Amino acid sequence: MNFREFKQAGHWPTLLAAFLYFDVAFMVWVVLGPLSLYITQELGLPIQEKFHLVAIPILFGALLRIPLGMLADHIGPKRAGQMGQIVVALGLAYAWVFGLKSKFEVEILGVILGFAGASFAVALPQASRWYPPKFQGVVLGIAGAGNMGVVLDMIIVPWLAESLGWQAVFGFLLIPIVAVFVFYSIAAKDAPDPRKPVTLANYGAVLRDVDTWWFMFFYSITFGGFVGLGNALPLYFTNWYHTSGITAGMMVAIVVFAGSMFRPLGGMIADRVGGIRSLQVLFLVVAGAYFLVSMLPQGPKPAADAIGAATVAGWGLTQLPGIAWVAVGVFFVGAMALGMGNGAVFQLVPLRFRGEIGVMTGLVGAAGGIGGFFLAKALGWSRATTGDFAPGFWIFACLAMFGLVGLAAVKTRWRTTWGAASGAQV
Repeated sequence: MNFREFKQAGHWPTLLAAFLYFDVAFMVWVVLGPLSLYITQELGLPIQEKFHLVAIPILFGALLRIPLGMLADHIGPKRAGQMGQIVVALGLAYAWVFGLKSKFEVEILGVILGFAGASFAVALPQASRWYPPKFQGVVLGIAGAGNMGVVLDMIIVPWLAESLGWQAVFGFLLIPIVAVFVFYSIAAKDAPDPRKPVTLANYGAVLRDVDTWWFMFFYSITFGGFVGLGNALPLYFTNWYHTSGITAGMMVAIVVFAGSMFRPLGGMIADRVGGIRSLQVLFLVVAGAYFLVSMLPQGPKPAADAIGAATVAGWGLTQLPGIAWVAVGVFFVGAMALGMGNGAVFQLVPLRFRGEIGVMTGLVGAAGGIGGFFLAKALGWSRATTGDFAPGFWIFACLAMFGLVGLAAVKTRWRTTWGAASGAQV
């Protein structure tokens, strides 16, 4: 890729602002993942309800992407993004000042955090519209790499919860939220291309195209896997390997780092060799990772004198049994493939639906969030029903294999029709 040409092709301040907006929004969106260890312990909730609570922000982040994407097409991505950030900031401020005293209040906060997850439907189209087709993979990879905010969550949130209490974490998160809101308001600009206001009829028309459903399915596997694991793994590691809250956060940070940092690479590789070929390899890796991790045995419990006095106590990072590190390694490889798969899917989407990118970003992003919701729910159901997490992982390994079947079904048609007309690798 010619970086000088890339820099001159679009508007890099908007690309940076979109990246930061999505980064901080994603960090806030998944904050209930690590915080659930502390909130649900205080509320005394059983394991299945713990996974239910971490799944709620994922679900509403998915459902809100469509209306927020429509709003962005009507009033402009910048104003829609500003409104979404204000709603999230108000929700965090309430939780910081008043706390969360019941399961219902946590669920309501989860709904509000969905506005942070819906930022996907604003940030990605806002960046995409500034750049020509040949740079779509890398642009959407960069903007989408904002999901590295979950890495910061996993490192910082458990430590803050142990040191200051979980309620103070919401106040801490207001600092980057406000800072990014100011920068975004100054730096971001809407592309000069005229917007076409989107209606429900537009969504209906796109949904009648079978390619839309294929993209939604593929993204429910890649992004759904990434965000589902990001929210569910803190509970998984503390429950299956008996780690402390801080240790679980560090383990998850290692895993999600792979998914975040490799997303732009996935877009770049897809630009070079084609998104279909990339996804075929990546789905195989994802399925293998899920199947392998489902076979790993439960880790031993630490002795009472080794637990320490932490609020969420368990094995420390340097005390972890070897099997826990094996799990981290398998999840790392799987998350790397999921992240690259996110970039590969969004190399293809703008080539097929250039004129409907706002609609498609909302629909495909929503499908990704719904996939993450069901992954978290499946793991909670699996553990509560069978005493093991394996059936939950089997379900999503099979979905990745179905993804391979889907690619085989569409690749010839895609490459000989809109793929050939796009002038890009498909």
